[in-house]
Amino acid sequence: MGDSTPPEQKQEHTLQERFFHYFQHEVTALQEEMERVGDTALAGGERNDAIDHCLAGIARLSHEVKDASSYIPAYDQRTYSEAIKALNEKLQRTRTAHAPRPKFAFKTTRKNPSAISLRDAAEMASQTSRAGGRSRLTPGQPNKLSVAGAGKTAEEEPGGQGAGGSVDASGLRRSVVDLAPRPLATLTLRDVREGLVMRGAVAGAVHATGVEASVLLVRCRQLRLHACRGLDVYLHCASRPIVEDCEGVRFAPLPGAWDGDGVEGPNQWDQVDDFKWLKAEPSPHWSILPPEERIKDAVWEDVFSTVSASDYIAEDVLKAVSILKS
Repeated sequence: MGDSTPPEQKQEHTLQERFFHYFQHEVTALQEEMERVGDTALAGGERNDAIDHCLAGIARLSHEVKDASSYIPAYDQRTYSEAIKALNEKLQRTRTAHAPRPKFAFKTTRKNPSAISLRDAAEMASQTSRAGGRSRLTPGQPNKLSVAGAGKTAEEEPGGQGAGGSVDASGLRRSVVDLAPRPLATLTLRDVREGLVMRGAVAGAVHATGVEASVLLVRCRQLRLHACRGLDVYLHCASRPIVEDCEGVRFAPLPGAWDGDGVEGPNQWDQVDDFKWLKAEPSPHWSILPPEERIKDAVWEDVFSTVSASDYIAEDVLKAVSILKS
């Protein structure tokens, strides 16, 4: 006998499976962050920043469980809630284990292995108002790079110490962000317009919200896009990318001109899940970038060479990759 399950029920079941896999990825990432908290420096507020980053991640995951309640059974919702409660408890233990000791302590606090995230490794040193101008990032606290501004070119200065930091880029307009050469733990993009974010080697998750008319070149473990419009993504992703409330997002594999420093493992760049599309038909919110419309390797090579030079104009690079019209 054939399967008599209604199509709506099949779609709901598929959505539940997608969320389950996504939840697993997020929990794993948060646990890894917590297990590296002890590796962050206490001075300069890095450790507090790492803990706050974990706390924000748990809060976001809790909200996402609530948002998914329309198609997740009550039993599964309780299971997810219990997992989030366990994450909060683990974070509290992490905070206690790695709290600074009193000045006159008679006992040494027993250290337990616990978690990641990171601090500002560099900040914008100067602000330029001219569109297409150039602002350099000055080396600061080494674990986290934070970029914000409009009409700027932003890149990591040589001399940043260590790897596994985080980048949080927001409010960028007509900007170029080159993430080479240091590997990152996480990448967050918010409110980016007409920008190029490239050569991101991210061990964990990439979260992009409100990115429009831009190009992203990245390899990562997980990718989640929210409220993005007109975004082209050149991608190597170990898990299924996720889109929500997006329009006109197009995906392509990494170009041959940049292999992400020897990417290995499975690549699910085209196995995209749209959590807001419940119908059997393919989602209209994302598509595969046609080969003839992809940026050619020769263009990428010119862009990499230009950005690696001592000085350049952001608008010239944005025109080369067709973000801006010549």
